Amino acid sequence: MEAIAIPKGFRVTPEQFEQLAYAEQVARLELTATGELIVMSPTGGTAGKKNRRLTQQVGNWADRDGTGEAFDSSTVFVLPSGARRSPDVSWIKLDRWNQLTQQQQDGFPPITPDFVIELVSPSDIKNQRYEDLQAKMQEYLDNGVKLGWLIEPSAKTVEIYRSQQPVEILKNPQTLSGENILPRFTLDLSEIFAA
Repeated sequence: MEAIAIPKGFRVTPEQFEQLAYAEQVARLELTATGELIVMSPTGGTAGKKNRRLTQQVGNWADRDGTGEAFDSSTVFVLPSGARRSPDVSWIKLDRWNQLTQQQQDGFPPITPDFVIELVSPSDIKNQRYEDLQAKMQEYLDNGVKLGWLIEPSAKTVEIYRSQQPVEILKNPQTLSGENILPRFTLDLSEIFAA
């Protein structure tokens, strides 16, 4: 089968997006609020390893804490803008999650996470997609995310996105606090920043 080259700016309807997303589970897909289809290449080993560690830390905390649900990068959320986005790691308060019907939970949940993490991968740097990730973080905030972290392991920097506040940039932090969004959660960055 021949590969399909999708031009930048290619647009589809939400219905077409769902057909594509369910037809072939080969690539991760996202859809912008304006209908632009984004095909994300699979991650390499280094990014996959770091992403698993991020998901594990948030997931372990969520299991102990019990006040919300954690999700991995394969979950597509339908944001209020109409965009379909898949954060690398996300968390939603349990009372908000439980307001969704079983059908909504089983499909692409029509809800904005309270918290998201995006991990900058080596391919993001190579393909100059860092600014796209920054725009994605702003889109999350515009749609109701309360706290987000954009983690760039090679530069050992973290951009912290908070609702109605300027972006804070930290250089080589050892840990990150979940603040009042994820109470008592601290992310250990030592394995994320390791080569």
